[in-house]
Amino acid sequence: MISRGNYITAREAGLILCPDCHKLLPEGGLSNCPRCGAALHLRKPDSINRTWALLITAAILFFPANILPIMKMDFLGKADYSTIIDGIIYFFQTGSYGIGIIILTASVLVPCFKIIGIFLMLLSIHFRWKGRLRHKTLFFRIILFVGRWSMLDIFVIALLQVLFNFGNLTSIEAAPAVTYFTAVVLSTMFCAITFDPRLLWEE
Repeated sequence: MISRGNYITAREAGLILCPDCHKLLPEGGLSNCPRCGAALHLRKPDSINRTWALLITAAILFFPANILPIMKMDFLGKADYSTIIDGIIYFFQTGSYGIGIIILTASVLVPCFKIIGIFLMLLSIHFRWKGRLRHKTLFFRIILFVGRWSMLDIFVIALLQVLFNFGNLTSIEAAPAVTYFTAVVLSTMFCAITFDPRLLWEE
């Protein structure tokens, strides 16, 4: 890496960062962190390949997660299926705009935001786009932060299963899209974890 101004990077100073406890250690002398025991690597091993694999998986599974029904409701023996989009439309039609916006954001926009964002960062590394590196790093931190909120739909379905389970009268069950949606969320979360943002700054 290249020094900027009067500053040098930890790598230039011969230091390596522990991935778990973030202790700075001299490079080359240790294979494991003496404080927490984590394996030490200058950069995350196979970061680019793993991130690409998880990102492609999330992008493929995103379509069945939104097309297939995510919830099945039985009322007096009659089954009714609904997708994520159906639920969002229902809340908007009934005037519950706040809930509709929350589900739209957490279940549709956030996964898209993460997939597109990490995709652009991978392209940035591949094509060596060096503009707005600080913005890209901040963007990645936002992706890490918002990732956990994508499980909101699964939480809502689990809660409804408990609240509206009255035997043959009425019941709510998870439908096939739940599996795909959970896989999308986990793929994007692991995608952000395996990605090494320090690669954005290297030449």
